[in-house]
Amino acid sequence: MNPTEDLLSLALDPVEASPPPLLFALKHGDTFLVVNALGDILGDGDGLFQDDTRVLSRFRLRLGGKALSLLGSAVSRDNVFFTANLTNRPLPLLGGSSAPEGVIHVERKRFLWETVLYERITLRNFADFEAIVSLTLSFEADFHDMFEVRGANRQARGSALVPEVTADSVILQYQGLDGVARTCSLAFSERPTRLDPCRADLLIELDARGRKEIYVEVGLGSAPRPSRARFRAAAARAQICVRRTLRTGASLRSSGRLFNEWISKSRADLALLTTNLPTGPYPYAGIPWFSTPFGRDAIVTALQMLWLDPSLARGVLAFLARHQAIETSIFQDAAPGKILHETRKGEMAALHELPFAKYYGGVDTTPLFVMLAGAYATRTGDMDLIEELWPSLCAAMRWIEVDGDSNDDGFVDYARGAESGLANQGWKDSHDSVFHADGSEAPGPIALVEVQGYVYAASRAMAALAERRGDRHAALAWRARSKALRAAVEDCFWLEDLGYYALALDGEGRPCRVRGSNAGHLLFTGLPTPARGQRVTAQLLAPPLNSGWGIRTLASSEVRFNPMSYHNGSVWPHDTALCTAGIARYGERDGIVRLTSGIFEAAVRFEMRLPELFCGFGRAAGEGLVAYPAACLPQAWSSGAVFMMLQACLGLSVDAWRGQIHVDRPRLPIGIDQLTISHLAVGNAAVDLTFKRVGERVVAFPEGRDPSPVPVILHA
Repeated sequence: MNPTEDLLSLALDPVEASPPPLLFALKHGDTFLVVNALGDILGDGDGLFQDDTRVLSRFRLRLGGKALSLLGSAVSRDNVFFTANLTNRPLPLLGGSSAPEGVIHVERKRFLWETVLYERITLRNFADFEAIVSLTLSFEADFHDMFEVRGANRQARGSALVPEVTADSVILQYQGLDGVARTCSLAFSERPTRLDPCRADLLIELDARGRKEIYVEVGLGSAPRPSRARFRAAAARAQICVRRTLRTGASLRSSGRLFNEWISKSRADLALLTTNLPTGPYPYAGIPWFSTPFGRDAIVTALQMLWLDPSLARGVLAFLARHQAIETSIFQDAAPGKILHETRKGEMAALHELPFAKYYGGVDTTPLFVMLAGAYATRTGDMDLIEELWPSLCAAMRWIEVDGDSNDDGFVDYARGAESGLANQGWKDSHDSVFHADGSEAPGPIALVEVQGYVYAASRAMAALAERRGDRHAALAWRARSKALRAAVEDCFWLEDLGYYALALDGEGRPCRVRGSNAGHLLFTGLPTPARGQRVTAQLLAPPLNSGWGIRTLASSEVRFNPMSYHNGSVWPHDTALCTAGIARYGERDGIVRLTSGIFEAAVRFEMRLPELFCGFGRAAGEGLVAYPAACLPQAWSSGAVFMMLQACLGLSVDAWRGQIHVDRPRLPIGIDQLTISHLAVGNAAVDLTFKRVGERVVAFPEGRDPSPVPVILHA
């Protein structure tokens, strides 16, 4: 994803130095909403967005001309409803008397369904006298492209059209330079006493101890009259949709209340971010900046969830295959066979002011795509999908083996095609994330160490799939390539004096002698020898890389280390999860339990919703966790981190080819004595599997029928 500014580069103007406001997000499909705790939109990074365009940039509620006092705000556990509880400040009532503070309760309850924002404003008068108060909603639609909201400057914009105002609705309109007319409609259940293109005034009569409900709908087309019936019907559909998503795949339940809350919140956040596309479910990367299909993020999220819910991987593979590059474009960093990095639907992308309409500037997404296909096949045995994907998989491997290696040194590398593209094209895509030990820039093309691991795993996956298809010749060729690549990586990237792998090779073949979390991804692919894997594991678990809350992106001893940076010392939950899975692969058990505990305790401090990243300051007694202020929240691969780390602890894998579940030296997170996985599907059968702490050991056993419908193979 495109990096945001580092914390230290944020504006230092004292006026802007106050802490960022607490924001709340809702999403359905390609529509999402970001508001403050009052439920207001102020026009900063918040708003109502559709297809990468902000269609509502201001939406503020006032009572008697005054801002309301906040009592509390929350998003429901299933992420369907946002509710703000508010009360009045001292109000002059019509007639001259004054209502004291705190006698009128105002509840703003809202949700998204399809492309419409539904809101119910409930006013209740707790005074013993009648109150007649004025309620004002001010609004504006700037129709800014997402990249404008993020700070991009444009030389020209489209035109605001004349608003359409009726007695109870307003339609705001904008004609884009891309020829697309965009609209925002606001409709009210009560006819306002005043309604113009930026404001609605309503006069509300409240009996003593009385209540009143006002319904507002904000949409993209016509403005039907809102009502209680419309609100309830749409709310029911939204809840049913989420419940259906949450019931997909296996479920988890532990003996720990807080741990269960983390699992539930993570699952609900993944449901929130998952959009049902024609190709199947697809997890959008994160809100607000990345609520769109990203290749790398979705693949990693699908890998995190694969053992529990393979349907997500199926949807991701189908979508990415459909949007695979078929031609060369320097502007889009595209070449035949390459897998999509990012897609956008906004005006700037449509006009090619930016390359992100379909952008392919991710060096790792293509091998990750093949990796996911291989892992999906092993998990499900679904060769029908593999047959459908086979041309795409072969095209991806052709890109890896030919265009992906620009200097013919045997390693997949990158160098951006146009200045508008990303300078760095691994997952750490900040401009300063790849460098030499002295801090100097590394000239391109850059070959990242983890990417070579992904290519190694992709080649092995293709060999296994080709063998399943009966093509022994192709299987032997891909297996030979994987062995050759493994030897080359061990020869060129391993730094014996550091006991670690180089971050990358620069364009001159020189290793970047820098210790980052990238080597943990290499462990995840299984490329390193056992001895070297254990040496890397020891360093990942040591203080320079392990902050105590999670693994840092960069060791604290490195010259560019900055715990407040985006990629040079921060902690990313998904990164820690991949490292944890890699560490588990090399036999370490105690370390992965400690890492899982650290990330869980971080989640508790973030109210069970892990952000995109947080600062990499070392953990110290009595000191709290430091947030990164510009992080996306929620973020799909952060939400999925708990499931990958839990799988690593349990030592669980599914082999659909043999119809077996394997459990290797299981552990439970600290403080958890029992965990049950319900309805873990293997082929056409399913099993409930319980892990229980017995003394110093953790035992695993299937529940229900004996013998188990799915064999569980235990490895001591």
